[in-house]
Amino acid sequence: MNKTIILDAIDPIEILGVNNRLFEQFAAYFPHIKATSRGNEIYLVGPDDQIAIFEEKLNRMIQKKMTKMNLNSYDVESLFENNGHSEEIGKVVMQPDSEYIIVYGSDGKCVKARTPNQKRLVKEYYDNDMIFALGPAGTGKTYTAIALAVRALKNREVKRLILTRPAVEAGERLGFLPGDLKDKLDPYLQPLYDALMDMIPAKKLQSLMEDGTIQIAPLAYMRGRTLDKAFVILDEAQNTSLSQLKMFLTRMGNDAKFIVTGDATQVDLPNKADSGLLKGIELVSGIRGIAVVNFTKEDIVRHPLVTKIIEAFDRKEAAEKKD
Repeated sequence: MNKTIILDAIDPIEILGVNNRLFEQFAAYFPHIKATSRGNEIYLVGPDDQIAIFEEKLNRMIQKKMTKMNLNSYDVESLFENNGHSEEIGKVVMQPDSEYIIVYGSDGKCVKARTPNQKRLVKEYYDNDMIFALGPAGTGKTYTAIALAVRALKNREVKRLILTRPAVEAGERLGFLPGDLKDKLDPYLQPLYDALMDMIPAKKLQSLMEDGTIQIAPLAYMRGRTLDKAFVILDEAQNTSLSQLKMFLTRMGNDAKFIVTGDATQVDLPNKADSGLLKGIELVSGIRGIAVVNFTKEDIVRHPLVTKIIEAFDRKEAAEKKD
C-alpha cells in the first residue's frame, strides 16, 4: 500500500523536528514501512495494518503538540510505551532501565534517573515547562535537572543553558572575598560547575561558557532579562525571598524551560521566615504547565550515611518543635 499524509495547519518542523530528527526516531519503530518526508508531506510504503498504526500514532503526536511548546524525543518514546516498555511495533526494543538514560557523561558513562522521584522529574519535564523539585540534600534533584538541560542543549531543543543560585552565604555582599567578581562568586556556584563537568568535556564546556551558550550567574544577574529558547535552573531556591522568586519566574520567555530546586528545611537566610519558596509554590501550583516533584530521603543517592545524618537532624528538629 502507498499512502501520502499531508500535514495541514501545522509547521512540519514542529512535528518532524529539526533536520527530521523526530521523524527518523518515529519511523524507526516501523521497520516494515518505508517512510520519507518532503516539505509538509509524508510518503509511506508498506503493509496496510502497519500504515494504519503509523497514522494513529502520528495523530497522537500532533495532538500532543497542541498541548506543548515543543516536542522532543521522549514524547516520541512515550507514544510506544506499553506497560513500562517502549516497543517497536511487534517487538520490544528498549528495556525499562534504559528508558531513563538522560545523557552520556564526559567519560562516556550514562547519566540516568535512578530513583522514583528522579524518574518522575524526567517525566514531568516533558509534560511541563516549569518544574519545582523539592527535597533534602543528596537526592539528585539538581544533578538530574542539569542532565536534562545538557540533553536539551545537545538535542538543540534550546539555544542556551542558564544556571543560577542566590549567593546568600555572604548576603549578596561579596566584597570581602579576594579576587575579581568571578573569583568572589565561584565558591557559591561551584556545585553547578561540578555537575556540568561530569557531563561535558572540560574543553567543550569552556568553549560553551566563553561564547555564552552556557551561563552560570548569581540570581541578582537575572533581573531585567527575558530568557527565550533557554533552559534555566534556579538552584537553592529556598534562599530566595518571595519577590526574588517572582522576579526569576517572570524572566521566562518563549520556548523556555525552567526548573527550580530547593530544600525548604535548609534555609540560610538570616530570618528563615523570609524564604519565599513554599509561598511561591502555593501561589502557582494550580497553574497548568507547572509541576511540583517532592523528593524524599528514599531518593538519596550519596553515601548511605547521608540518609542517617538527615534522619538524625529531622528527629532533633521534631523534638524542638514539641518543646
